[in-house]
Amino acid sequence: MIVSALLTSVGINTGLCVLLLSLYSVLRKQPGNVYVYAPRGVAEEQAKREGHFSLERLVPSPGWILRAWRVSEDEFLSAAGFDAFVFMRIFIFSVRIFSIAGIIGVFVLLPLNFTGDQLRTADWADIPNQSLDMFTIANVQDSSKRLWVHFCAVYVISGAACCLLYLEYKGIAEKRFSYFNSSPPQPNHFTILVRGIPKSDQHSMSETVEEFFTLYHPSTYLSHQMVYHSSRVQSLVNEAEKLYKKILHLRNKPRLQRESHREGFLGLFGAKVDPVDLYTKKLEDVEENVKLEQSTLNQNQKELSAAFVSFRSRYGAATASRVVQSSNPLLWVTEPAPEPRDIYWPFLSAPYIQLWISKFVVVVAVFFLTILFLVPVTFVQGLTQLTELEAFLPFLKKVLKITIVSDIITGYVPSLILQMFQYIVPPIMMLFAAMRGYISNSGKMKSACIMVLYFTIWNVFFATVLSGSVISQINTFISNPKDIPRQLAVVVPGQATFFITYVLTSGWTGLSLEIARVFPLIGNFLIRHCCKVTDDADCAPLFPYHRDIPKVLLFGLLGFTYSLLAPLIMPFLLVYFFVGYIFYRNQMLKVYSPRFETAGKFWPIVHNCTIFSLVFMQIMAIGIFGVKKLPFASGWVIPMTVITLLFNDYCRKRFLPIFDKYPAEILIKRDREDERNPQMMASFLDSLVNAYRDPALQPVQYSLDESGNRTSLLSFS
Repeated sequence: MIVSALLTSVGINTGLCVLLLSLYSVLRKQPGNVYVYAPRGVAEEQAKREGHFSLERLVPSPGWILRAWRVSEDEFLSAAGFDAFVFMRIFIFSVRIFSIAGIIGVFVLLPLNFTGDQLRTADWADIPNQSLDMFTIANVQDSSKRLWVHFCAVYVISGAACCLLYLEYKGIAEKRFSYFNSSPPQPNHFTILVRGIPKSDQHSMSETVEEFFTLYHPSTYLSHQMVYHSSRVQSLVNEAEKLYKKILHLRNKPRLQRESHREGFLGLFGAKVDPVDLYTKKLEDVEENVKLEQSTLNQNQKELSAAFVSFRSRYGAATASRVVQSSNPLLWVTEPAPEPRDIYWPFLSAPYIQLWISKFVVVVAVFFLTILFLVPVTFVQGLTQLTELEAFLPFLKKVLKITIVSDIITGYVPSLILQMFQYIVPPIMMLFAAMRGYISNSGKMKSACIMVLYFTIWNVFFATVLSGSVISQINTFISNPKDIPRQLAVVVPGQATFFITYVLTSGWTGLSLEIARVFPLIGNFLIRHCCKVTDDADCAPLFPYHRDIPKVLLFGLLGFTYSLLAPLIMPFLLVYFFVGYIFYRNQMLKVYSPRFETAGKFWPIVHNCTIFSLVFMQIMAIGIFGVKKLPFASGWVIPMTVITLLFNDYCRKRFLPIFDKYPAEILIKRDREDERNPQMMASFLDSLVNAYRDPALQPVQYSLDESGNRTSLLSFS
């Protein structure tokens, strides 16, 4: 790829970003779009939606940027939650480390690379037609003393990254404890999930649980909630919710505009009636069926061998979850309970054999999806090489000779096609995670995040690097593992230009699409103007951590890898991280609603991936110095790799255990503080008794007022 092709890609993506941001700045002010651009503040925006027309709504303004920037860290943490806070720390860390790497790369390494003469002598008068390889380390002469500057850069960047990683890990751990200490009592801190409850001929499951924990945890045991086969009840509740929403929708229409329905078979026979009356009658029938099923469920004792057991103290719950309860480890298996709102109820009733089969099926499915994705990756890489494209499609030779066409095809289209294929991966991985048997939505999200991360690093990075010769490269790696650094040093620098355009398309334009919310905007328009639905109280979506964390970490991998090989990528990455910090703060505060809280458990994933990126950069340095015939520098990179791995091992022992479980001293300290407020704790423990009751077994009360205003769907007692 030549410089003009890169500039074409920069121009196209910059134009798209300006267009999308201008549209967002205007569309966010329109009253009808409040459910798209500020669903978390629907109640506060209600007055604005009823305001009169104003010309100011049609003028783009950057005020939202300043408001997102000015929110303090504590205000952001309180509004968006701890997981959103941890996600934003990825951007802060990236800005800090890549600012250091960018200064070194752009002002030191880039001039050294461009003024080298390994490929050809630099022509300052014809830069637009220069190959971008002129800006990489490939243009430095073999055995040149200039390579020692690159060697020093490896040590500086690695040392700075380790220091910043340690400070971030330590800071987030301290913030995690602070967040825990300042939060009110949470049900999941006092509750565990027990599985493998043994059956008894003399007692019900519930009586067995009560007898066991009263005997072995007499001072801390509070109560328990059994898990039931409630799928039938849940389906009826879901049906009732749909009928309820239909009635609300119809009541928003004038009576004359409602299409009458016949009350007979399939709506074809019988007298015509108002659809509101028809659906209200159906709702009453379903409500009666729900109550009947609930009573039948309790009478037949359809209990599963699982229960949520609550304790009087956090320390009591933590002790019970960590200790083996029985001489048979397959019985009375305990684990910390998720938040009540975070529970994924379907898999609480799944038997172990089903979970094992599901995990095996998921592994096979992910493997085949990975293989299948190699097809678009190989096709995309074919587009970046005009000679290969002309050989494959000879009838396009004349068209490809047009400068602007060749620049667009090689500089923009490949990364666009790869980005389009990538959009389908996170939903598929979330489906696979749901099949693996996690009992919490946060567990599904974390599992999907890890799978998407592995998939992205392999298919977007390594498969792109090795595309066209994947099998031969793998065979080389297997037959001669010691030569892996040298082989990578040959193939990785050649894809630097593609990844620069990928940062532009997936990074810059991707951020603009995120802020503009094009697809939700189209969906909102169709729902409001075609379906005539005017209200949705639960329209704030959950933030897709499984989609965005892997993307940001991939850019981190590109930054570390090419900071040494092709530092021209650094300015584009820094723009992404700077702008992404502002854009995601705005989205976290106005669009996405926290549905669960992992208390920062995504950060160990970030830390491990960053360590991998660092080690990979160092392996690349070993290989590139070997290829450039500087073996002494290649050998002296190895101690830095060893130090990095030792640093990771220290962080794993120092921080990972306290991200998995809270330490005893923190739990006991909070329990003693709670003892000073007995009235508050008595009220909390009373509410804890029913906190983990299956939603399908809650008393159901549907309420519709005469005006058709939205009221509470379920009234729990």
